[in-house]
Amino acid sequence: QTKPLASVLKDVCDAWSLPNAERYALQYADGRQTYITESNRGEIKNGSILRLTTSPDQEAERLYSGIQSNNSDVKTDSLKKLASLSQDVTFAQEFINRNGLKQIFYIVEEGNEVLGSAGSLPAGEMLAHALKAFMELMEHDFVSWETLSAAFIKKIVSYVNMNAVDASVQQLSLSILENMVPASRLLFELVKKEVTLDRLLTHLQVTNAQLQLKAMALLIALLLAATDAERRDIMDYLREKNIRQFIHKNIIHSSEPLGDEMAHYLYVLQSISLNLCERRMRTSMDPYSQEQRELLQSLRQTAFESESEAPASNFSTERRRSLCAKEFRKLGFMNNSNPAEDLRRAPPGLLALDNMVYFSRHTPNAYSRFVLENSSREDKHECPFARSSIQLTLILCEILHVGEPCSETAQAFYPMFFGQDHFFEELFCICIQLVNKTWKEMRATQEDFDKVLQVVREQITRTLSLKPTSLELFKTRVNALNYSEILKLRQTERLHQEETLAVPVLELRKRLKPELLELVRQQRLLHLCEGTLFRKISSRRRQDKLWYCRLSPNHKVLHYGDVEEGVHSPPIESLPEKIPVADMKMLLVGKECPHTKEKSSGKQNKDVLELAFSIVYDMEEYCLNFIAPTRYEFCLWTDGLNVLLGKEMTSERTQTDLDVLLSMELKLRLLDLENISIPDTPPPIPKPPSNLNFCYDF
Repeated sequence: QTKPLASVLKDVCDAWSLPNAERYALQYADGRQTYITESNRGEIKNGSILRLTTSPDQEAERLYSGIQSNNSDVKTDSLKKLASLSQDVTFAQEFINRNGLKQIFYIVEEGNEVLGSAGSLPAGEMLAHALKAFMELMEHDFVSWETLSAAFIKKIVSYVNMNAVDASVQQLSLSILENMVPASRLLFELVKKEVTLDRLLTHLQVTNAQLQLKAMALLIALLLAATDAERRDIMDYLREKNIRQFIHKNIIHSSEPLGDEMAHYLYVLQSISLNLCERRMRTSMDPYSQEQRELLQSLRQTAFESESEAPASNFSTERRRSLCAKEFRKLGFMNNSNPAEDLRRAPPGLLALDNMVYFSRHTPNAYSRFVLENSSREDKHECPFARSSIQLTLILCEILHVGEPCSETAQAFYPMFFGQDHFFEELFCICIQLVNKTWKEMRATQEDFDKVLQVVREQITRTLSLKPTSLELFKTRVNALNYSEILKLRQTERLHQEETLAVPVLELRKRLKPELLELVRQQRLLHLCEGTLFRKISSRRRQDKLWYCRLSPNHKVLHYGDVEEGVHSPPIESLPEKIPVADMKMLLVGKECPHTKEKSSGKQNKDVLELAFSIVYDMEEYCLNFIAPTRYEFCLWTDGLNVLLGKEMTSERTQTDLDVLLSMELKLRLLDLENISIPDTPPPIPKPPSNLNFCYDF
């Protein structure tokens, strides 16, 4: 490691009596066959196998002339080799310095003329290799996306828009466009203009899951790069074209299981759709707006029109105003003479008014029943419709994270969201009727308003956590979870706490703890031995590059390496890289990790911070950086690595797992003491006997 690389190469070449040592280079023999350079030589581990090969500049020169060859076999082979070598940063630089990208542009732009028809197999294969090589070369960020020629972009777009094109070419073209969109405003506008949404929708309906995924990725990239107004227009158009039904039928309910990446895109789409409500949510009611006043009056008229229709015209203005105030009070507004005041609080702002109007127009019978049933009660138990609606809208916005930025890694979408038009409003209609039902079950008065809505929030969150697949199912389940059920659940949780707080029980708990903590440790190490699939997230986009990491069965070595999409549990032998556990120095999490410091600090990256951790190893303190797929994986991995480092397990998951195990063990131990009250102090020890002569003679 101390010699310069050139002299090491010279020694190797001399040993094999090879002339011109400068024409050779060393590269890893397995895994990603990276070239060894002065900058990365420090990463070579003991036991790594290296091989002597032609130097990157020679290889770049050879392939540069190979892709210009007139012989199609030579050309295809050169492009294929180029696609795999371009992942290496040293080679990529050499190839780009020789103006190699220009040659790839020529192959792609001339496309059909150079290759024959793009539909024929050899031509399609050649084109796929050219596009793959282009993708890999651009990945290194030596060349800006903005330098691409219009002709090249148009050609890529044409491969997406044509029907008779090889599927792999279409996938790569969609990927290239997806990378292009966030690069600059100009490219975003160009792609948006050239690739029609209809075309992307056509790709979403195909059976090829990879093509679906790439089309969805491009659609999401366009939505994320758009301005608010553009995003609203795109979403309106997609709604017109029934994208929801496509997704519900072709993706969520397809025969293939849903991949992590598609789940993430569906989460982003759901998040963007719900965030369209944000503008109304943050806008207070304007009492001088004619349109908003009419909406308010329509609520009153729908509920009471039959009563007030006839005599209203004969009344003086004063009398009519007092009648309106009375009716607004019956509707449950706090400020009945000027109900607009109730809607001045934002959030929920005008969104609450929209929801009330939607409920009154789409389910008029339920609306009239709610209002009339409560306005005719004289016993102080009436449920205020307007006040409940305003508070409920706020609760739904909080539960569904309306107005919050999309997370970069989350995958938690609700399947029922894609099963229903006007999801937010329909959910409100179910939940406002739930408020009335719970109010009656609790026999609540106005003073209990906050308590009732607390129970309703609990009913909604508990039901949503069951991931119902349709709103109908949600309605059935949330109505089944009535107030008495909630009370039972709360009672069980409270009893469980009280039972476990008696002094003797606490003592028993203390004795059991070390044994169960050891059990948790074993489970964490077993999880590390099974291994986990991690994603590489670059500063530019959520990449589809995956790598796998697992612990050896003897807990001595961490093995890791890149894997392809769809590989679930690669054997240890297929993971080329390794770190001996003995070399691990410490574990970094969150903001301390080197890969989170590089990223820009924004709300977007808050979730990445929560999932990031790094292992510092070796004397030179190299880092292996992770971004966990979920918070659960993050907890298991950080705990497992802490166990290997001989430290305490610190994640929140340790505490919950330990609590679950302790409570189960305690319940088992206390089974015989059912209905017996356990005293706080042990019974007194009796005095010793006066003499000990009570031996028995046989």
